[in-house]
Amino acid sequence: MFMLYGLLAGLLLGRLAGGEVARLERVSIRWAPLALMGLLAQLVLYLQPVAERVGALGMPIYVASTATVLVVVIRNVRLPGLALVAVGAASNLAAIAANGGYMPASAGALAALGKSINAGYSNSAIVPAPALAPLTDVIAMPRWLPFANVFSLGDVLICLGVALAVVALMRGGASRNLPRTYSQPGTSGS
Repeated sequence: MFMLYGLLAGLLLGRLAGGEVARLERVSIRWAPLALMGLLAQLVLYLQPVAERVGALGMPIYVASTATVLVVVIRNVRLPGLALVAVGAASNLAAIAANGGYMPASAGALAALGKSINAGYSNSAIVPAPALAPLTDVIAMPRWLPFANVFSLGDVLICLGVALAVVALMRGGASRNLPRTYSQPGTSGS
């Protein structure tokens, strides 16, 4: 959900910078269906009936789906901002892998939001001494924000990368430096 803030910020900043939302429709993402499958798998894991039943399978499904999305981001790293998204996603995946398939969440950050780890499957866990602690969910969003939650440094990088990508692609200037498959119709792609 944190990434939605990056998307919204990118759309707002892109419009303020004179960009056109229609240009986003013309961007070709390589292996996009694979990324959608990875994201869909993560969303399904949070549905109450699935979360209650998935048990030990939740962890490998979550790790595999996160890795799948990262592979797609790396495949498209030439798009502006996606190098930053890749670093953030790799940071999150490293923290998750180093902590047994769960993203450690700071008990203090959760308490600041009045939240706790849900019953059933959750990709988060409270770990007393997490590996790669600075890369875990240690930051709390302000409570007044919609969908307020805890987030990591990797999430910040992903959010910034998404915003940067949206702004650059809305402005269209980045298409000159992209391979032909990323070019917008009517541009040379060179």
